[in-house]
Amino acid sequence: MNALARLMVLLAVTLAAGSALALEYRAVEAPAAVLFDTPSQKGKKLYIVRRLTPLEVIVRIEGWVKVRDAEGSLGWIEAAALTDKRQVVVTASTAEIRKSPAAEAALVFEAEKWVALELVEPAQSGWAKVKHRDGAMGYVKSTQVWGL
Repeated sequence: MNALARLMVLLAVTLAAGSALALEYRAVEAPAAVLFDTPSQKGKKLYIVRRLTPLEVIVRIEGWVKVRDAEGSLGWIEAAALTDKRQVVVTASTAEIRKSPAAEAALVFEAEKWVALELVEPAQSGWAKVKHRDGAMGYVKSTQVWGL
């Protein structure tokens, strides 16, 4: 096998392995948390993230987690500010939460953009079961939220 063929096989294996990796998400547990440009409180403060905001975990090092938010911004947050409790955030202008995972199902409630919802069951067939902080529960289309 020549060098080019080996490189192509390696690239194919790498891409296949990468697509099999599941994304990891955590939510902010503290009332608010600061994202920094480096994994240190001495770093530049980028912005404040409010409670229940879901964040994608990129890497963890020594009490810090590099995360990405729903808009694609990256920053470092103290690991202690995060919880394992899963949340999603509405990215559509309005998300329709239905009684069952079907477009024709009865509407339970609507949630506006940037509202955080607790993830009750992972997405299946394009729908995820979610719960609003007031207790209302139902199914949302996975295309209307971020954090799955």
